[in-house]
Amino acid sequence: MRLSTRGHYGLKAMFDLAQRFGTEPIPLKSVAERQNLSEHYLEQLIAMLRKAGLVRSVRGAQGGYILAREPAEITVGDVIRALEGPIAPVSCVSEEAPGKCDEADYCITRTVWARVRDGIARVLDSISLADICLEAEKAQQRTAAARFEPEAEH
Repeated sequence: MRLSTRGHYGLKAMFDLAQRFGTEPIPLKSVAERQNLSEHYLEQLIAMLRKAGLVRSVRGAQGGYILAREPAEITVGDVIRALEGPIAPVSCVSEEAPGKCDEADYCITRTVWARVRDGIARVLDSISLADICLEAEKAQQRTAAARFEPEAEH
């Protein structure tokens, strides 16, 4: 299964909103600049995320976008499904219509693809936006610590 730019860029945008959760609404332009994304494309992604109930828009001069729920309550799986549709390495094992294949009763590889789907879904559903923010914070701390460590003498 290969994600499109919708899933990749949409997750980056959601991460950006999660990092700023609890502050004022975030203008899309600032998200686009920080994440190096096209603002026009981001508008399309945000519309899909809003329709899925993952973000809310706030109108007005100080308007922008905010997460609709706490970062810990939104998983990577939620974001990917909103932008990419149901998780399925092949169509016959789609989360939405797993039995629509004419060969389902005797397909020798269907169980393999179902296990792959379940494994992918399990991983994506186990990682929240809060988890990603925590990992990013740890990475920044490691980078900052490495900059200030004195070099070992030879």
